[in-house]
Amino acid sequence: MTSALNKDRNIVIVMADQLTALALGCYGNSEVKTPHIDRLASEGVRFNSAYSSSPLCTPARYAFMTGQNISRCGGYDNAAYMPATMPTFAHYLRLMGYRTCLSGKMHFVGPDQLHGFESRVTTDVYPADFGWVPDWTNPDDRIDLWYHNMSSVKQAGVASITNQLSYDDEVGYESCKVIYDHARGEDDRPLCLVASFIHPHDPYAARQKYWDLYEDVDIQLPSVSRPSPENQDPHNKRLEKVIALDAVDLSDEEIINARRAYYANVSYVDEWLGKIRDTLNECGMDEQTTIIFTSDHGDMLGEYGLWYKMSFREWSCRIPMIVHRPNRFNPLVVNNPVAQVDVLPTLMDIANENTGMEKPDQIDPLDGRSLVPLCDNQISDDCNEAVSEYLAEGTGAPMLMIRQGGLKYIQCHSDPEQLFDLEKDPQEQINLVADPDYEEALSLFREKANAHWNSDEVKEKVIHDQKRRVAVHSALRIGRYQGWDFQPQRDAQNEFTRSHMDLTRFDISSRFPRPKPFKPKWK
Repeated sequence: MTSALNKDRNIVIVMADQLTALALGCYGNSEVKTPHIDRLASEGVRFNSAYSSSPLCTPARYAFMTGQNISRCGGYDNAAYMPATMPTFAHYLRLMGYRTCLSGKMHFVGPDQLHGFESRVTTDVYPADFGWVPDWTNPDDRIDLWYHNMSSVKQAGVASITNQLSYDDEVGYESCKVIYDHARGEDDRPLCLVASFIHPHDPYAARQKYWDLYEDVDIQLPSVSRPSPENQDPHNKRLEKVIALDAVDLSDEEIINARRAYYANVSYVDEWLGKIRDTLNECGMDEQTTIIFTSDHGDMLGEYGLWYKMSFREWSCRIPMIVHRPNRFNPLVVNNPVAQVDVLPTLMDIANENTGMEKPDQIDPLDGRSLVPLCDNQISDDCNEAVSEYLAEGTGAPMLMIRQGGLKYIQCHSDPEQLFDLEKDPQEQINLVADPDYEEALSLFREKANAHWNSDEVKEKVIHDQKRRVAVHSALRIGRYQGWDFQPQRDAQNEFTRSHMDLTRFDISSRFPRPKPFKPKWK
């Protein structure tokens, strides 16, 4: 039997949903209470300019899993299909000797609900079918069945239980159980566990315990209020319609309540991170395990009058990225822009160092780069850029964001270009496209955008894929419906105590740390 003390090459990825970096203490938010995340950041490498590869759930997670931009891997929207032949980091790490496990949300769409994970201990919180396909042939139409609306903001407050709280309670419990099972198990392979929570994703409903943490906190209104229609940019105007912003009137109190509930749910996720770290510590794994903390995208939280995601603005697109590896990386803050596509090559480098096994040949081209050199403080201008794409509802044409150094460029052929200097204008209020001082930078960004993709070809590909998925979904809803939602498997006949087991041996093997040997006199 192998003691967990010898399983010293584990990786745990804790992923939040809709968590903006700007709502964390370690990223400068003085209102939110995130002691466990802040501690992880103080002990690890904090990436100060990490971006979602696409500010929407499924696309961001496909980029995270594949190391590819969504225009390459086909992760266009929240009903995007990922074929079983698409390699993910779970496949690569299994080839490198890891046992891979998913607890929680990954919003896979299609009949393959594992995509390289050896085991999955919860179902998903969102549907696995093609029900949420946007329609770029009618981009101005709302699809009321599944589009966001303002109920989350209007109804923000306290709840003892919600659909999302039920889910995350299970995700957190199962994640800790996976660690315990790994500690007391006989599988010699190191573990890669992804613990993926739905919070602080809306609805903005929090348990009393976490709501009360903010009783005496002076929560501020958004720093940038909703602009007048003539001053709101075209994409923001579209998002106002997507979320049905004008269907309600919002008071300042309601806005603050929604932000308070969101912060409360950030604290809920923070507590689960603490419990996972405590479990690793109990099992003697805390010093050897690599922990990565991140999110799929952020939340506008009322900035510019907007809520939720789907925007390239900082509150929506900027995410936490913390790499904690106490036996390898010193505490560090990295300002270079990075993105979710960088996770896969980073994990392969970490696995290579941990196990000594050669990295497999890349099956498909990768758009990401390993963050290990940056974690080693090897800072260079060669790794000072991040890209994000958006191909879902709220637009009818491909959208591209390029962050290089302190500048952010946004291009969509149906909209005017945008260029922001985030060092001088962190709230992104001054579009510098017409500023002669930025003419050279703008020209270089245009060259990069044109080299990145052919926007017309991407649009044609997206529309064709949307039509195909809508047709397939319509057919599959006729007659007997066979869902693709993941059904967690349990083997109750071999759980706990059963009559076919050697009771003493099973009690010993299910205990960690192992008890002292027991030698009865009658043997």
